[in-house]
Amino acid sequence: MSTLPKPYSLPLLVDKSEPKKPILTEDNLFHPFSKSPFAAIRARGEAIQTLAPCPMCASHHSAVHAHTQAAPKAVKYECPDCGWPTHCTEEHWREDTEHQKYCSRLREVNEDEHDLRSGRRLREFELPGPQDSEAAISFSNWDLFWYTRSFPSMDTERSRRHASRLLTYPITIGSVLHQHSYLTLNNQRLTPEGSRSLAALRTTLHVPPGAPETEEASADKPQMRIFILGARAESSLPPHVWEQLCLPFPSAHFHLFFIGPQVSLPRPPNSGATPNAPGTQQNSQASVTATETFTEKSELAEEKPVEDGEEPAYLPNVYEPPTPAPIARLKRTRESIQRYGIPSYTVPYTPQLTITGMQANYSEVHPQFQETFDPYTDCFFLFTPGFGFPSAKSVSEETGEPLLQIASPTEWGPVIPSLLATKCPIFVTGFSPADVERDVKSLSLAPEVAGEFDWVITPGPNAFGSEKWEVADFDPRVMVKTNWGVWGIRGKRRDVQEKKSWL
Repeated sequence: MSTLPKPYSLPLLVDKSEPKKPILTEDNLFHPFSKSPFAAIRARGEAIQTLAPCPMCASHHSAVHAHTQAAPKAVKYECPDCGWPTHCTEEHWREDTEHQKYCSRLREVNEDEHDLRSGRRLREFELPGPQDSEAAISFSNWDLFWYTRSFPSMDTERSRRHASRLLTYPITIGSVLHQHSYLTLNNQRLTPEGSRSLAALRTTLHVPPGAPETEEASADKPQMRIFILGARAESSLPPHVWEQLCLPFPSAHFHLFFIGPQVSLPRPPNSGATPNAPGTQQNSQASVTATETFTEKSELAEEKPVEDGEEPAYLPNVYEPPTPAPIARLKRTRESIQRYGIPSYTVPYTPQLTITGMQANYSEVHPQFQETFDPYTDCFFLFTPGFGFPSAKSVSEETGEPLLQIASPTEWGPVIPSLLATKCPIFVTGFSPADVERDVKSLSLAPEVAGEFDWVITPGPNAFGSEKWEVADFDPRVMVKTNWGVWGIRGKRRDVQEKKSWL
């Protein structure tokens, strides 16, 4: 489980048939956190002031003698240029020459967060419907994908950031699996072993060359199972966002499995109104707003004014983020605890898409699937799993130091060897170049993993990562981009070779 949290799901917008006057105009998006018109942003500023240390105090204290135990002061002063709490006093803000390196990014995030709540019509979240069977989709980059999928025009960089932030999870999966993927042998991102693995999956996802990609072609095809392990944010995205993964594959059936101890489960049956069924006007016109930063906010409701004496519903993005709030219960949602023996649900959202969520460690449910895995129909995705981060629960018996999470018996230690044994491809993302490098290096240190895998996709940038900067509450200088990089491995295949007689 990654030290840095992943962003959460996003509240539904109101129906565009009910126009409302925007709360903020395009030229009035910048507000210091403490003076924001939105309670959630004010609450985030307060959380930062309790978590983040002043960078100038920290540098001063590191230069004094070791016996000095005074801790850096918390940030209280809001930078007038970016609006974030960044230093303990104005004096330290003026002394910090490094602040200008990240001030413009913080201002960009500030304006993005206010824009999402501004009340304007967010056209970038109006997702297109089924693909024309005669039209080819390009997975070269975001621009060509949006154009060939007939998305609304992304006229501004802010629209690009919002849309990429929303779609990075489903489209990253689609871009890896699709036959028109940007990951090829020519650019050396796809290995020969990976080409064989993806060719097997694509026989299930696509029709034979020359045949039309239509829904009728899926009649005799097996279901494509995608296991998303360690899921948090992914499990709380609305199903109609995940449907964007299915539409580039008209002749395939998908079954998504969200598995992890922090998977979102549906609300209890009588806890609220049931949303409209898929395909209704509200669900086709309304889409999802981008997350309220990667602060792991767990509220799924619309922005509401905070009454006197009521605390804002905000959960800061500390090192171990909480489980997301329950997701909306759809009309066909059913409990699956009797089938899997753990808290779980299944929803057949459309004839092409079924979603199952399981709130448990993967090692608890692996025995139920281990005899059914098929490299032609199954694959695994792990979004920012944090293999190379030190474990908070397990320590080495020899050195007494924390184990890496990929070797920890309470985290990924028993999981990765069991995934390699299936011979199904395992695709992994990271939130920065350093995160990808850290995770890849950890593979050579983990028992039963080192030397037991072949490369499918070599480590490198993900063309469909989020373009929006995510800022950590415990230090605003820490910024990453969701799913920045992607790579993949598969259990080592040892072909049987005929040995000639020594005679």
